[in-house]
Amino acid sequence: MCNFHTFQAVVGYFRSSGYFKLRAEFENVKKIQILVGIDVDKLFRKQSEFFFGLKIDENAIREAYSKNFREEIKEANYDAETEKGILQFCDDICSGKLEIRIHKSKDLHAKFYLLLPENHTESSDGWVIMGSSNLSDSGLGTKDDNNRYELNVAMKDYDDVNYCKEEFQKLWADALPLSLDDMRNMKNQTHLTDELPTPYELYMKVLIDTFGLQVEDDFSMDLPDGVMKIRYQQDAVIQGYQMLLQHNGFILADVVGLGKTIVATMIAKRFIHENDNHHTKILVIYPPAVAKNWKDTFKRFNISNYAQFISNGSLSKILEGKDNFLEKEYFDLIIVDEAHNFRSGSALHYDELQKICKSPRRNRGKIFGPKKVMLLSATPLNNKPDDIKNLLLLFQDAHYSTIEGVQNLDTTFAPWIKEYNNIMKERRKDESNADFAARTDALYEEIRTKIIDKVTVRRTRNNIKNVPAYKADLGKQKIVFPEILPPKSLEYELKNGLNELFYDTMFILTDTKTIDNPEGKGLHYARYRAIEFLVGKAKAKYNHPENIAATLMGVYRVHMVKRLESSFEAFKKSLHTLLKITEDMIRMFQEDKVFIASELKIKDKIDKGWELDQIIEYAMEQGFNIEDIVYKASDFNPEFVKMLEEDVERLSDLCSKWDAVQEDPKLDLFIQKIKSEFFKKVNNPTGKLVIFSESVDTVNYLTDAIQKKLNRNDVI
Repeated sequence: MCNFHTFQAVVGYFRSSGYFKLRAEFENVKKIQILVGIDVDKLFRKQSEFFFGLKIDENAIREAYSKNFREEIKEANYDAETEKGILQFCDDICSGKLEIRIHKSKDLHAKFYLLLPENHTESSDGWVIMGSSNLSDSGLGTKDDNNRYELNVAMKDYDDVNYCKEEFQKLWADALPLSLDDMRNMKNQTHLTDELPTPYELYMKVLIDTFGLQVEDDFSMDLPDGVMKIRYQQDAVIQGYQMLLQHNGFILADVVGLGKTIVATMIAKRFIHENDNHHTKILVIYPPAVAKNWKDTFKRFNISNYAQFISNGSLSKILEGKDNFLEKEYFDLIIVDEAHNFRSGSALHYDELQKICKSPRRNRGKIFGPKKVMLLSATPLNNKPDDIKNLLLLFQDAHYSTIEGVQNLDTTFAPWIKEYNNIMKERRKDESNADFAARTDALYEEIRTKIIDKVTVRRTRNNIKNVPAYKADLGKQKIVFPEILPPKSLEYELKNGLNELFYDTMFILTDTKTIDNPEGKGLHYARYRAIEFLVGKAKAKYNHPENIAATLMGVYRVHMVKRLESSFEAFKKSLHTLLKITEDMIRMFQEDKVFIASELKIKDKIDKGWELDQIIEYAMEQGFNIEDIVYKASDFNPEFVKMLEEDVERLSDLCSKWDAVQEDPKLDLFIQKIKSEFFKKVNNPTGKLVIFSESVDTVNYLTDAIQKKLNRNDVI
């Protein structure tokens, strides 16, 4: 913030946009004097008969400046910052803090800025800045799409400063002042007038404040054959595209079935057109299961030549220059499907994605600024606060956010992350406290209101059905959303000590000792953390070994919890598998030959539908080839073997307890419902039942149980 008494400027071009970019620095400055030559190319030439000696008409000069002022406001981006700055500019003139004069006789191209103490002498500090920068958004280099080169030099020698001060005073004395009445007249000819607005003007002002440039976006696109022109999708393209330009990214979070892929592809095609650069490149990142859908949609919209497609587990290929992928700097727009899969800031794939998103653009077209990022996720709030922040950081600067009301994301999220962690710690100690749900809901509501809503396009089917224009459009095109009944839960009771065993097991599975949970007493999942505990040269062979280990540990921990919740049968198999491979690694240490197959892409196989047990069995069947890495026990931190032994102890105890469990109340309730309810004609006129499960072992277990307990041979 400036501590000088007086700021004086001589500029050829002046914009209030440039003024209010500096206004925060002028809080302690007592006097601001700006001498301008109106837009020489546009206005001086038009008013040549007044400005070049033929005739001096002060009213014409004021009108020329007034026109310039009105055009700037008219063309300004409609956002709160712009309006606040222009109003501050007007108020400073009205209060007398700011004086503006228009030079009436010279083609003024000189540019210099004086920063002076109240009494400038040879013994006091003063500065003059001279160069090419006008007092405007682009001249100061604060405009997002600015690519102009400006050169300025600062001098503090008394003679230099005093010479410029005297020149300023001469020019100032020969210039035409803008009066308080002039300012009021100019302001009253814009939407910033102090006069009471009409109801229509008030309505438009609300729309502009709420939706910004979306209000005047008249986007339309010729759609390929077979793709219907649906109004809610068209509006999503407009809203999303404006967010993309304003924030360098956004989250497309429409619920399943509303066409996120179509909307994202339309935005991509619009980006290609408006970027106006045949080198424009788009990277589409997706789960392998939907690869064909993305490629087919881009082909239908005739933009495949502008895109490269990659699965979310293969981003290393871009960073390593494999498989003919472009270098990360060549991509202008990144589309990430199922973006919540990248939410963990400690995960290797998140680190890879962030490197791609945050690298500079090499071939910018007409759309300036950094890369644009489109995140697709139907569940943007189904994450921890720090996970939400990590997603935002894929297109936002942590310390200079573009989100209105939020400058520093780290500072904004810090109390939310702390509150969430406190809630989780308290919850682990007392699961029965109903206050946790209310506190969590309030926390996420605050995040949604202050952050998510401002960078997210999200509609549910009910939202669309309740908007008359959308509803009429759907009816016209004969689009009908099926009525989906809400989920109906079936509760089964764990008796005879099963309840205690279930929750004790859940605690052991999830209470892993980590940096965030230093007092954890559960499984270490050490078998999947080997490279984390390598030392010396052995560890140096790996990039981010802690991140890789944390990813594998996290994946397997979630896997074990899901297996426990799927069926007791599936969980017992996983327990024995984890115990066996942990014991195998201990035996490797005993034989001083520890194998680590780092090339085994576990995440990729999961994405392709493989279960972890299937992946583990595959790796064990394949064995280790000569090129596999072999380590000695001395290459590891001694703490690692101790962790393996503690895991074996806990797993052996769990295996023993679960092997003794013969009852299955979940299966019993399911069989009972099949007999009594699921095949009643009133509930199920088709006489068919589809059963979904996350686990193949559970599916096989149910198939066998239904065939035997119900004597049915019609189970597929």
